[in-house]
Amino acid sequence: MPEKSYYLGVDIGTTSTKAVLFDRGGTVKGSETVFYPLHTPNQIVAEQDPEEIFRAVLNSVKEVIRKSGIPAHALKLVAFSAAMHSLMAVGKEGKLLTQSITWADTRSAKQAKKIKEEKDGHAVYLRTGTPIHAMSPLSKLVWLKEEEPAIFGQAEKFIGIKEFIFHKLFGEYVIDHSLASATGLFNLENVDWDEGALEVAGVEAGHLSRLVPTTYQMAGVKLEYAAFMGIREDVPFVVGASDGVLANLGVGAIEQGVIAVTIGTSGAIRTVSPKPKTDPKGRTFCYALTENHWVVGGPVNNGGIVLRWLRDEFASSEVETAKRLGIDSYDVLTQIASTVNAGSDGLLFHPFLTGERAPLWDANARGSFFGLSIHHQKQHMIRAVLEGIVFNLYTVLLAVEELAGEPLRIQASGGFARSDMWCQLMADVFDKPVTVPENFESSCLGAVVLGMYALGEIEDFSVVSDMIGETHTHHPDATASKTYRELVPIYIRLSRLLKEEYESIAEFQRKHME
Repeated sequence: MPEKSYYLGVDIGTTSTKAVLFDRGGTVKGSETVFYPLHTPNQIVAEQDPEEIFRAVLNSVKEVIRKSGIPAHALKLVAFSAAMHSLMAVGKEGKLLTQSITWADTRSAKQAKKIKEEKDGHAVYLRTGTPIHAMSPLSKLVWLKEEEPAIFGQAEKFIGIKEFIFHKLFGEYVIDHSLASATGLFNLENVDWDEGALEVAGVEAGHLSRLVPTTYQMAGVKLEYAAFMGIREDVPFVVGASDGVLANLGVGAIEQGVIAVTIGTSGAIRTVSPKPKTDPKGRTFCYALTENHWVVGGPVNNGGIVLRWLRDEFASSEVETAKRLGIDSYDVLTQIASTVNAGSDGLLFHPFLTGERAPLWDANARGSFFGLSIHHQKQHMIRAVLEGIVFNLYTVLLAVEELAGEPLRIQASGGFARSDMWCQLMADVFDKPVTVPENFESSCLGAVVLGMYALGEIEDFSVVSDMIGETHTHHPDATASKTYRELVPIYIRLSRLLKEEYESIAEFQRKHME
């Protein structure tokens, strides 16, 4: 009987790193998650300690290998997924000059506005596929140049979190085309750094990592780290791609007309195009998966992070109830929400607690309840929060439909996909069936499938349909969908009407936080 082969996917996320071990058929053989904090001392700063994340990578791999008990020679590859838009400045001999500035950091909002208005930002977007926004490393670089000139001047490299990890493991700075295409500095047509964007940022190509395909392999991980993780030194490491595009691959949403919806800490809606495609209105992104797979969609800042805020700040009694019953606190919240009618009896919630990317692309956007009256109770507010997150995703779907056409199928992934209530709510708001695969580990599975393709073990990505397991489909409830068709237009109009007020209140908050 031939010996089994195993494949390890590592996903470096915003609040945790997860290592998932798969067999060749896509069955999960082990999983380990290591959490770490997102440092948010105020409303505009969102940083992480890169060394802490590196330790999380080492420890997650070590534990999943140890617990699985697989022989060292049975591990065929390690492939990576990572969150987009992080930036850190690195000085001589790899010395960190900053923490990892994450996608959620909005200190560069002023610079993003300046790029849009004074640097022909829309043209930069059309070439690079990354909307001009505070999330973008392009905007962050301009902020560093203007607000931290001493650090900017000392920097020899500007890198993201996966580049930092690979440099620690292999001693070389490389960036895959997927993460590069999310920097605002990468020309989609030329598949190279964009000269115009570099000029805006005030950097040269030498300040950035070497560009490599998402299928690029590295071997010879430093012996001390290989020994710590319990893997062979010569195991191929596939550089992989961003978490978003790999989530599409991991749920089988790689054909035109198939939409992937993900809600984790943040959220996104994505579909695949055979060629780069940008939006004349500037609402969507376009990121690389391979030379023949380009992912078009829109990201939202405010996904599970909003539900966590709700739980931590307003649901202490529900958390205690969950502990007594031995169930997940989020399950208690969704159960409470399910006791309220669709539409929360006319209560709307805009979930813009960390500004917003798609479809507003406004770092000044702020959250609010609207329609609150004396008859509304806590359970209405809980449901309104859940609905607000999905309403916002629906507005992104409308923009994606303009570019890619009406979806043939919607595939769900991310932590929310485990909740029947969340998925049913999405089916009702979207008024379309939502399919959930058995395998929830979409980004890690996507990384492994890409890695198998890189090593020549598979000819194309079609095998993923056999790897994701059984699926379950949630069909829209006609009555609930009718209610949401009335409320969504109000929700959309409000966010547009409040644009100037968002700017005013954000300026007030910044002034009084100093």
